[in-house]
Amino acid sequence: MTQISEARKGHTTSEVLQVSKDEGLEPEIIKAHIASGHIVIPCNTGRKHRRLCGIGKGLTTKVNANLGTSTDRIDATVEIEKAKVAVQAGADTVMDLSTGGDLRAIRKAISDASDVILGTVPIYDAAVSASRSKKGVVRMTPDDMFHAIESHCADGIDFITVHCGVTWDVVQTMKSQGRLTDIVSRGGSFLAGWMLFNEQENPLYEQYDRLLSIAKTYDVCLSLGDGLRPGSLADATDRAQIAELLKIGELQKRALEAEVQCMIEGPGHVPISEIEANVILQKKLCNGAPFYVLGPLVTDIAPGWDHIVCAIGGAIAAAAGADYLCYVTPSEHLALPTLEDVRAGVIATKIAAHAADIAKGIPTAIERDHAMARARHDLDWKKQMETSLDPSRFDRIRSSSRPQVEDVCTMCGEYCAIKGLRPLLRKDGD
Repeated sequence: MTQISEARKGHTTSEVLQVSKDEGLEPEIIKAHIASGHIVIPCNTGRKHRRLCGIGKGLTTKVNANLGTSTDRIDATVEIEKAKVAVQAGADTVMDLSTGGDLRAIRKAISDASDVILGTVPIYDAAVSASRSKKGVVRMTPDDMFHAIESHCADGIDFITVHCGVTWDVVQTMKSQGRLTDIVSRGGSFLAGWMLFNEQENPLYEQYDRLLSIAKTYDVCLSLGDGLRPGSLADATDRAQIAELLKIGELQKRALEAEVQCMIEGPGHVPISEIEANVILQKKLCNGAPFYVLGPLVTDIAPGWDHIVCAIGGAIAAAAGADYLCYVTPSEHLALPTLEDVRAGVIATKIAAHAADIAKGIPTAIERDHAMARARHDLDWKKQMETSLDPSRFDRIRSSSRPQVEDVCTMCGEYCAIKGLRPLLRKDGD
């Protein structure tokens, strides 16, 4: 049983009912879009007690938070805390990208500690295992890769990033055209390196039916990774990126035929002027499948502030039709993020998602803004705090700078525009 197979039979799953309630849409609409591949509900059949969400056509824009250990920073307790912080800040999903420590134990601990949808990148696990065994990443076998995939699926992971579109000819396209930043995707780099060393095709592409069979067994959603995503503005929307996207479009169609849920990952570093075109291309070439974007980051020169760079690109991408935003933290390009970095990254991306939902015409989005406007008009500070995306920060800032008169703020004080004009507007009893 998969969400697609059930939708095509006309069955309404409990997951569909939950998404229907959360989004305020009829179950029949959700089912129709699942059947056509325009909506996914990542939900491994072996993992229970999670807070689900739908991703795709007509739904609110969702936000993902990446976390996980590195070889330099191995502390599972901290990563579990990051997952909790991310969810508290409003992340709809989290991904464990750990490469240091006991990867399976960390993965299971994060899964147990979190009630939201969980994603991973199994090729990291395979590469780390090969490196630790002294075999080396380039000497992984295809079975090593598929063993990691099946292990993650069996452990209850809801969606997995798989770089199936990094094929031999796509890598050759990148080599022949040249790039300023080559490949910045870690998974894409592992696979491209393996292919070039072994002079063989990508096993995830060559044995794609094997991958589909595993995913269907657990109803794991495939997130077709953009291994050739641009890592700089100079490489945005180049031939290598588009060549991979063409491959991914073919693979998405095959997944849909196999009744396997699938979404598409996108760039990357992209100038503002090219973001909408990237979204349109993905939707055209990938049959309207849900689009999951990292940023996009609209400039390369803001390390330490890349959560803001990401939010700018994310708002534009989602307004143009992207469905799912992966956050970026202030530590991007610099270090493993701290707890505060995770929180800042989620909040910035939630702002982008909400702004895009207003542009998309999602009714619940603008209703919240109208509620805030009414609270501001009434100088109702409690309601303003409750309506805000980040109530704790609202309260902290206001509490740190109390006005002499409680119903205004210290920006305007006694010259508050709303309060000062109110008696005159009501002078005639209006």
